[in-house]
Amino acid sequence: MPALSQRLVWRIESVAFAGFVGLMRLLGLERASAFGGWLLRTLGPRTGTQRTVMRNLRIAFPDMAVSEREKLAIAQWEQTGRTFAETAMMDRLTPASGRIEIVGAERLADIRDSGQPVVFVSGHMANIEVMAAVIVGAGVPCQVTYRAANNPYVDAQIRELRARYGIKLFAAKGGEGARDLLAGMARGESVALMNDQKFSEGPEVLFFGHPVNAAPGPSRLALRFGTVIQPMSVVRLPGVRFRVTAHEPIRLQSTGDRSADIARGVQAITSFVEERVREHPVDWFWVHKRWPDAVYQALPAEPQV
Repeated sequence: MPALSQRLVWRIESVAFAGFVGLMRLLGLERASAFGGWLLRTLGPRTGTQRTVMRNLRIAFPDMAVSEREKLAIAQWEQTGRTFAETAMMDRLTPASGRIEIVGAERLADIRDSGQPVVFVSGHMANIEVMAAVIVGAGVPCQVTYRAANNPYVDAQIRELRARYGIKLFAAKGGEGARDLLAGMARGESVALMNDQKFSEGPEVLFFGHPVNAAPGPSRLALRFGTVIQPMSVVRLPGVRFRVTAHEPIRLQSTGDRSADIARGVQAITSFVEERVREHPVDWFWVHKRWPDAVYQALPAEPQV
């Protein structure tokens, strides 16, 4: 059991989080989103994370002018702030709200009607919660995987917020979590996974021309259940509106060389994420270190103007 001091800190944090949620809901969706965007647009560039953002942009867009990268860095902070504030009221950002344009809805309907599970994949673009709302709103039984918050009391509040709009969150950790995930797919439940975060193991693939390790889980699940990988994306539109797209499915071939089959699937997913980031770079979550340390260390010094 955690120490009393730790539990006390968790309780204080949970009260603060509950207060934040209450304030955002009181402000209403549009004002809360604007407030969150203003807050991180103002504070984000002053944090140490700004260096990570700028280095990531240099890696991804080496030919972009420095001034353009700086503008993009500030704009992505605003996007991140808006998303954080909107998290408090995702029950007001469902397909029924009229704020979500859905492209490829027929693909989701086909998945629902087939009764067969698929593996949904995407990256951390715009407000990823909107994609989950669209999947559930289409009537597709789906387990949405996520990384549980370190604070268990805050994590319980996050689960409650998602449950308001029908999301079943699943933090797949360790062997037991993997078994639960497999059991869900065996029952016909799809699974949704983010596949663009730093991963210490897994196949090495290319992302913006640089080697990265990426999680093999989605490809393994698709091959095991003989199903497709269904890529999804979300783009932020003006007025706290979004466009969610169900793209052409990725169909993996089972050649008998399982490692090679998985690697091809991982590269296909990684390439899909890269294409979406290139299309709408402001929507991606640039604040995390996606590339290996060696890639950052190899960055040349920024030319002095």
